[in-house]
Amino acid sequence: MRKMLLLSTGMAVFLVAFMGSSFNIALPSIGTQFGLKASTLGWLALIYLLSAGVFAVPAGKFGDLKGRKPVFLSGISLYAVGSFLSGIASNVQELFIFRFIQGIGASMIFATSVAILTASFPLEKRGQALGINVSCTYIGLSTGPFLGGLLTENFTWRSLFFVNVILSILTFFIALKTIKEEPIRNAEKMFDGLGTAIYTLTLSLLIIGLSKANLWMLLGGTFLLFLFLFIEQQHPSPLINIRLFRTNLTFSLSNLAALLNYSATFGVGFLMSLFLQQVKGLSPQNAGLILIIQPITMALLAPIAGMLSDRIEPRVVASFGMLLTTVSLIMFSTLTENTRTSFITVCLFILGLGLALFTSPNTNAIMSSVEREFYGLASAMVSTMRLIGQMTSMALITLILSVFSSSFLQGLRVSFWVLAFLCIFGIFASLGRGSIRKVKGGST
Repeated sequence: MRKMLLLSTGMAVFLVAFMGSSFNIALPSIGTQFGLKASTLGWLALIYLLSAGVFAVPAGKFGDLKGRKPVFLSGISLYAVGSFLSGIASNVQELFIFRFIQGIGASMIFATSVAILTASFPLEKRGQALGINVSCTYIGLSTGPFLGGLLTENFTWRSLFFVNVILSILTFFIALKTIKEEPIRNAEKMFDGLGTAIYTLTLSLLIIGLSKANLWMLLGGTFLLFLFLFIEQQHPSPLINIRLFRTNLTFSLSNLAALLNYSATFGVGFLMSLFLQQVKGLSPQNAGLILIIQPITMALLAPIAGMLSDRIEPRVVASFGMLLTTVSLIMFSTLTENTRTSFITVCLFILGLGLALFTSPNTNAIMSSVEREFYGLASAMVSTMRLIGQMTSMALITLILSVFSSSFLQGLRVSFWVLAFLCIFGIFASLGRGSIRKVKGGST
């Protein structure tokens, strides 16, 4: 039964990751059909990330209160509906709305899938289960560009969404049969509606303000953030338990390490795509074949890293992974016009290895540091740290490249040094947390 549980949750996160990476390949075709500028196309991708990130914490909290299985199944259903509607969208306005709906479904999947696995596997097997789940995510990310290009070229961009509908329906029925109903321990607690509204508005303003470099949005988001923190401390059942961050060092530092890791690594693909095509003169297809080395390495090694974190303290494995990631970023900072492809391949492999050793054990540390009643919130925080880190990474790189607009290579090298320093701070955050072996809870 646990194998089927891994299959259903793995298929769900695969779908979400596959859609994210394959959709980028279809953007030029969508732009041609609807006559869109590149800036508008970018928002079609961003609106999905925005809704997936903004609604993750509310979905996770609701799952903790009312049951994770219903939220997970509802997420798959909403994701399928959003995919179908996106596939039949007749104009870009409809596509924006339906992509937003699809993102909400994705947030519900990500917020509960890890929580369901954590509740279903004992501590000594949890790392392996989470590693397999992470591996499914990166299989989706690595196969997305190739399969997405194949579908778009032969069956138009709409086929991407229809394939997702079919796979979502299959995943729904597998999950319906394999995920057990959990006893609801917090049904009497009220859902924090006001906190949720302020949280979604806060995160939306900060993310959009960061992506558009809008100072007023950033200031408004910062003000609402302080208001949110004040309100949450007064609420009997807050959306985010602030006390968890104050009193649980492992939880807070693991989330900080995740934020720094995503901030340091998400933009690497963007930088290397530009380097390989603009500096090395490779075609998009050949550049893609080289860049795929990183997610494939992660997909293959994430389950092994998860198993290691079941036997060795997760903070040790994760910190070593962060160290390898730092080494790869420093190696990237030495790139020149004459850099051999073999060197780039080695850099991408080391980066993939470092991320594999970090991601699964760090997720294990986050989930194992909290009691069962907070699994949904903890799972959602992983997704939220990912989103904020991704946005921060791209904002930093965009800023640096604009400063060094006269020399792309110089801007690229400075970017990699900045990212490496972020990763160094992440190592200290990773090493500073406590031992999860002391935390009780989870399935036994």
